[in-house]
Amino acid sequence: MESKLMWDLLPEEFPYEDKGCELFPSCLSCPFPDCLEEEPWGKERFLKRRRAQRMLELKREGKNVKEIARIFGVSKRTVQRWLKAVEAASQNQKSKVENRKSMTKLKCQIKLKTPNNDK
Repeated sequence: MESKLMWDLLPEEFPYEDKGCELFPSCLSCPFPDCLEEEPWGKERFLKRRRAQRMLELKREGKNVKEIARIFGVSKRTVQRWLKAVEAASQNQKSKVENRKSMTKLKCQIKLKTPNNDK
């Protein structure tokens, strides 16, 4: 009798070990739809965005660029660049939401103006 190949096993029979990664201890509880370690530069991109978000939080708390640069061990120019990028991304996100709202409103107006052909 032949033994089953590993790739032919049912999910409940497969000896899966949920090792997680250095970002999250378990793959099954990870909030991301796709694994960051499998994407090219995924983990690095995530860490940079998280760092930039933290820089923006510190700026909003009243810290100046020089203090933020000292905290993260980077130059003032790096902090300025990342703050500008985060603010531009948030503005872009706001404009996408506003565009989506205006498109929805326009669709509703078009539906209201269209005569009903149900008889």
